[in-house]
Amino acid sequence: MNSDYITFTIREKKNIALIAHDNEKPKLIEWCKEHSDILKNHKLYGTGTTARLITEKTGLTVKGYNSGPLGGDQQIGAKIVEGVIDFVIFFSDPLTAQPHDPDVKALMRIAQVYDIPMAINKATADFMIKSQYMQTTYDHEVINFKKNVQDRADNM
Repeated sequence: MNSDYITFTIREKKNIALIAHDNEKPKLIEWCKEHSDILKNHKLYGTGTTARLITEKTGLTVKGYNSGPLGGDQQIGAKIVEGVIDFVIFFSDPLTAQPHDPDVKALMRIAQVYDIPMAINKATADFMIKSQYMQTTYDHEVINFKKNVQDRADNM
């Protein structure tokens, strides 16, 4: 194994973040209803109103963080870094400007850095939730950040 990377494992029971911009919340709620038989087997997290609405309208238990504009996207990103969140479903609205767009971009970036599966629309979410990996463990390589930082410090 290359020491520049370390292996992370996404377990059979996924820790899934559910996020939606305001105009997309109804679509995400409907999607959660359609896939509740799968989602109920995983641990769910969400931002603000999205988490509350999914819980109210689907009966699924969703641990809520702040709303996106009040730091919820950043909280989810921090949970990715901590190794808590390992799967993100984010129904984003590409046609409406968002005041917290930099936070959304930061969340997308951190998901990419940590090689976390992330859907940004229904089609991708459908493919992910029906994937063979939803019911198994999945090993993926992530940059060995400790080594990377040490190498950079050594080269300064």
